[in-house]
Amino acid sequence: MASPSLRWVTQIGVYLAASPYAFAILFLYGIVWAVFGAIDFHGVAVLVVWFMTLFIQRAEHRDTQAIHAKLDELLHAHGGARSNLSKLDEEEPEDIEKFREREHQKDDAKGKRIGQATGRED
Repeated sequence: MASPSLRWVTQIGVYLAASPYAFAILFLYGIVWAVFGAIDFHGVAVLVVWFMTLFIQRAEHRDTQAIHAKLDELLHAHGGARSNLSKLDEEEPEDIEKFREREHQKDDAKGKRIGQATGRED
């Protein structure tokens, strides 16, 4: 699990890798490499791989942000939703997994109680 004091480093890294400035930096790096070094087939392949990595990271970041915005809107629109769910995306992945496990255990326990009360157990 990442240290809370180092969490900001990963957040900045994700933000920077998904920003348009990352493409500009990669382009400038390629130009500098071509001017001061011998760029060959392998160098071009490295630049293409970095470009594709940034492209995929940006697309995933955009999709993730859109999904979070939609889910937040649904949680705010539904009066019975718990307010702590809209802040769950700010937690560490391990904490989210623990939260989901606790919720599944609660659901399993609730299902058993309902099954016992109705005479059905699945």
